[in-house]
Amino acid sequence: MHLLLFDDPAIRPHLLPLTFTRPVAALRCGILTIAEKWERRLAPASVGYLTQPYLQAKFPAGNVAGAALVVNGAVCPDDLLARQVLALRPGQGLYCGETLVAAHLADASKVAELIQDGLEVRQSPEDVSVIERPWHLFLRNGAEIRQDFALLTAGRTSQPVGDAHTIVYGAENIFIEEGVKIRAAILNAEDGPIYLGKNSQVHEGAIIKGPLALCEGSHVNAGAKLRGDNTIGPFSKVGGEVGNSILLGYSNKGHDGYLGNSVIGEWCNLGADTNTSNLKNNYAPVKVWSHAAKRFVDTGQTFCGLLMGDHAKAGINTMFNTGTVVGVGANIFGAGFPRTFIPSFSWGGAAGFETFKLNKFAEVAERVMSRRGLAYDAVEQGVIAEVFKQTEEDRVWEKTKVV
Repeated sequence: MHLLLFDDPAIRPHLLPLTFTRPVAALRCGILTIAEKWERRLAPASVGYLTQPYLQAKFPAGNVAGAALVVNGAVCPDDLLARQVLALRPGQGLYCGETLVAAHLADASKVAELIQDGLEVRQSPEDVSVIERPWHLFLRNGAEIRQDFALLTAGRTSQPVGDAHTIVYGAENIFIEEGVKIRAAILNAEDGPIYLGKNSQVHEGAIIKGPLALCEGSHVNAGAKLRGDNTIGPFSKVGGEVGNSILLGYSNKGHDGYLGNSVIGEWCNLGADTNTSNLKNNYAPVKVWSHAAKRFVDTGQTFCGLLMGDHAKAGINTMFNTGTVVGVGANIFGAGFPRTFIPSFSWGGAAGFETFKLNKFAEVAERVMSRRGLAYDAVEQGVIAEVFKQTEEDRVWEKTKVV
């Protein structure tokens, strides 16, 4: 059966800037993306996304004719919830309160009409885990690593550590995929599992505390200190000190500096000695910019660091204040603390910003993506052009520019 993961319109705007460039279900929390969690549990014939029109070329819906399970892309499943969804009969919808979790549609081509009206309502007997705000990703990351670890490793045998100079604690909670290389590191999985993905590397002197997800092809650089509840997405590099943070993939924080309680998009780079504050001096709850509300909103969290959209870059010694939100394609540099909301396609820092023009952005994106063997092709360009258009009003300096 076809699986369709939809962007809940009541949730997706609140997950910007991360969802400017991907469907909600393509967000990573734990080892896997939300879509991958559902796909592994439901084992559908095919998977598609019901997302924004400008994202559909990159994340297609596929063939929507015929029967399908339609699932809320913001919901993180467990085994019980997956069984409840598989038990749905055609025309039934599973809800948690007023939130639609999933529906079984006999004809998915009529998905909009059926979701809005006409479903037989069934309530989930248990609360479900819904990613409704960006900080929910790091708040739930440790629990999701544990669940994904159990899902991915059940009935399988880990590769050996294979290095006489690496110190291991809680070896039963460590799983190593093929091609992993470890040299003179400390792996402590006593408080949570450590998952080392295919062809990943842990370099000399790295100290890793679980829960940790190191995804395919990623590196923990020499001397790094990973303090727990961290996800390093595919083909990324991380160094320095990191706690309770997620790099979605293809991003680098390769040098010293602190990253805590943060979510970093794809194709980002944090220059040497970049630091994030994750705690206010007065210990007050952190407020962050909301693209949906067009104002700063209270997270209710004492700890919240950096929320960074795709393709953003920070120069060496950049200092991010508590609860900073950085949009897509921003380039930050210079002395001092930049503002706590940096709009998409900003160029500058504490001294002020100008617009990072699309042609200049494209030059950087082509170079960066080619280093991973990927092309900044017409599909990527189309997504970025639409995000540039949608975020024009955030770049307030453009409105005051003398013509």
